Amino acid sequence: MNRKNLIFISSAVLIFVFVYVFETQIRELVNANGIITIVPPLLAIVLAFITKNVVVSLFLGILFGSLILQIRSGMSFLPSLVFAFMDLISRCLNSLADPWNAGIILQVLCIGGVINLVGKMGGAKAVAESLSKKAKSSKGAQIISILLGILVFFDDYANSLIVGPIMRPVYDKIKISREKLAFVIDATAAPIAGLAIISTWIGLEVGLIHDAFNGLNIEVDSFGIFLSTIPYRFYNILILIFIVASALMVREFGAMRKVEYIARRKGNGKTTTNSEQMNDLKPKDGIKLSIWNAIIPIGVLIISSLMAFYYSGYSTILAGENKELIVDLTTNPFSFSSIRECFSSADASNALFQSSVFSSIVAIFLAKVKNIYTLSESIDEWINGMKTLIITGVILVLAWSLSSVIKEVGTAKFLISYLSGALPKFILPSIIFILGSIISFSTGTAFGTMGILMPLAIPLAHSISPDMNYIIVSTSAVLTGAIFGDHCSPISDTTILSSMGASCNHIDHVKTQMPYAIYIAIITILCGYIPAGFGLPLYVILPVAIFVVVAGLRIIGKRTDIDDTKFEEKLRKEGFEI
Repeated sequence: MNRKNLIFISSAVLIFVFVYVFETQIRELVNANGIITIVPPLLAIVLAFITKNVVVSLFLGILFGSLILQIRSGMSFLPSLVFAFMDLISRCLNSLADPWNAGIILQVLCIGGVINLVGKMGGAKAVAESLSKKAKSSKGAQIISILLGILVFFDDYANSLIVGPIMRPVYDKIKISREKLAFVIDATAAPIAGLAIISTWIGLEVGLIHDAFNGLNIEVDSFGIFLSTIPYRFYNILILIFIVASALMVREFGAMRKVEYIARRKGNGKTTTNSEQMNDLKPKDGIKLSIWNAIIPIGVLIISSLMAFYYSGYSTILAGENKELIVDLTTNPFSFSSIRECFSSADASNALFQSSVFSSIVAIFLAKVKNIYTLSESIDEWINGMKTLIITGVILVLAWSLSSVIKEVGTAKFLISYLSGALPKFILPSIIFILGSIISFSTGTAFGTMGILMPLAIPLAHSISPDMNYIIVSTSAVLTGAIFGDHCSPISDTTILSSMGASCNHIDHVKTQMPYAIYIAIITILCGYIPAGFGLPLYVILPVAIFVVVAGLRIIGKRTDIDDTKFEEKLRKEGFEI
């Protein structure tokens, strides 16, 4: 039995033995609706931190929350444990039975199938190769890599698996370090997928926002809230600014400066063996690469999504009772205000599912028409792509179930009663960002972190200030903190895939990337979330934060294309060959 399994079993046994032994005292705490109400999410957080397994941590958090509810109803411990397990299963089934939740999970799976087909048809590789041919210099190669990362916006895994293998020979030729390539891949993976309005992430993000507001009995446009958080995703935005500034200014600091300085003079000598995982999106042997194999399915996905959002909102408005809005919509259906109202009224879950199914059909028939796969083979490859995102669906179901337990147990009410008057308003977004970073770093997953924190962050922010803009800032802090922690974590899937894609040592990638990520995170807090917590306008916050990122790099960073005798002597003393 490995150490992780031993920790899980020991933790579960100790927790439930403790409850059994101190059943009377715990019953009193449960009935008092006191501090014990924070145990379910806290248990999920602590176990996730210790074991690095979010699925089992969420499962035990739900089970303990259900146990509290059964004990509160008057049952003794052993029957409560049995009924708690039955309650957990019921919550999972109810989560799946909800049409909104079902649509979110299905669209995530469908997009996974489309991504896999695009990769297997060679579309992604064709786009990458056509752009990589334009890279003639260090600056050009890095900017092309960044653009590729942005183009593969729909999934962070696809980014890592596509950009690295294509750009690696280019970086080697121009003498840019593999570590710098891994950083560029990683910085354009989760940060881009988290910002994109069409991606494998949006279902999770919109779904969690929807569920958290439902817990407050507040009807909101969840997709509209998601869109409103984008300008406040300070870490995502600033890390993209940083990689562009670093490429154009040819400046580095920390461990990255060492590897870049050496690579520019000696080239890349250190490589690693690629895992079989790198072949997940490898094109089928013998096919002719064509950029249209990517442009058509992804283009259809984007365009059909926009059309589905518009039609969904249009139908909703016409079926409603706002006569003034109906007249305005029928008179000027394509005016800016009409389009905005349609998007705000759209059922995001249904619209995304519709567009992902349509895009899947187009991708499947495109593979058949181009004689890349038979119809049966296309469907098989589409299903194989769905399999890679099943874990996302599992996390979603468990996160929704934990959210329902937290609501019934009264966790949010307890936190609100104790923290709403104790926390200064301006500091909450920063605390949420830091907590999200810690959980995500320790678990290696942004998805699980969002699922744990979102049901707590939105009610707490609402209790401190009902101002929607303040809640949006706090919501963005959950999403952004989760991505920062995931970006730094050595056990994160995207961190591992980025080092594999660049074929560099994984630990070297973590060591060279972490100072940059921490630098941006500090600016995110000091120049982003603290000013936003004070209510400063975004048009002031964002330019100042961008200026600090660039100015700081100019001051701290050192040119790697200019010889530095003292630095070379230092490197030789450390055992490096120049």
